[in-house]
Amino acid sequence: MTRVYNFSAGPAVLPVEVLEQAAREMLDYQGSGMSVMEMSHRSKTYDNIIKTAEADLRELLNIPQNYKVLFLQGGAHLQFSAVPINLLKNGVADYIVTGQWARKAYIEAQKYGKINKIATSEDKNFSYIPDCSNLDISKDADYVYICENNTIYGTKFWTLPNTKGKDLVSDMSSCFLSEPTDVTKYGLIFAGVQKNVGPAGVQIVIIRDDLIRDDLPSWCPEMLKYKIHADNNSLYNTPPAYGIYICGLVFKWLKKLGGLSVMKEINVKKAKILYDFLDNSKLFKGTVEKNSRSIMNAPFITGNDELDKKFIEEAKNNGLVQLKGHRTVGGMRASIYNAMPIEGVEALVKFMEKFEKENLK
Repeated sequence: MTRVYNFSAGPAVLPVEVLEQAAREMLDYQGSGMSVMEMSHRSKTYDNIIKTAEADLRELLNIPQNYKVLFLQGGAHLQFSAVPINLLKNGVADYIVTGQWARKAYIEAQKYGKINKIATSEDKNFSYIPDCSNLDISKDADYVYICENNTIYGTKFWTLPNTKGKDLVSDMSSCFLSEPTDVTKYGLIFAGVQKNVGPAGVQIVIIRDDLIRDDLPSWCPEMLKYKIHADNNSLYNTPPAYGIYICGLVFKWLKKLGGLSVMKEINVKKAKILYDFLDNSKLFKGTVEKNSRSIMNAPFITGNDELDKKFIEEAKNNGLVQLKGHRTVGGMRASIYNAMPIEGVEALVKFMEKFEKENLK
């Protein structure tokens, strides 16, 4: 078997160790005589799977007891609606728009209240994170919203906004569990797991207890009420059971590795290998301002569309796949999530060096 180095932005690479364990347990999970994807979510066996997954996640992130952990469906997109529906009390929220997903969340939230765009990096095609140290926060804002790592544009909030006492809501889909996180700095965190944690189909919400309400408007769909899911321990309806099982295996893998501090060290090392090459290349260049660079997603270009296409095709032929950049940025993008080994980044840089020698005029 030959595995490629998969630089996809999501669904993304998973740890080989996790995939191998899932394969071993596919037909018979721990003597149950069935696959996890076949068993009832009401069974004792599955109850142990989801409870263990939550306990391990709580340990990894040191999640306080006054925060609920919810395993849900609908992808991060569903939270673009669920967040304002559940959190708007005064009907006002402030959004910082630093990419396509933050912009979509901002547009969706306008259906439910007065939503203010208090900062943005649209002027330079989202290639930087704006200064958020002294923003004009609305006095009656129920929360301040960010997308913490921007998958498409390769930017990251390395300093959280000064929300002036307002609750911070963060979409962490593409940086979740990539580094230690102080959960107490947030009112709510959500993440689609398909980039760094598991297969597509699961979203994780971490929400402080006091933000879970039972006085939502009568028109609110039951499935969008955080309280429904919190009261039922993420089992109000049939959850994405197999996906949660895989997430649980990834949590175990992270713990075995040494936790999120160790994971961050590895991620920083991987990113440095790639960015050091880009900063010294005569052919390739990164598209993000240096102090805003993500260690998860690195977009880069040659400046020549035809050369970009040639690079992507030749890289694929060399086992380096899913490197095409998003259409709004062009060029290439290497997503180097937790499960991407250092060897994969080294192989990419080695190929880039070779390509540069052969194509630099």
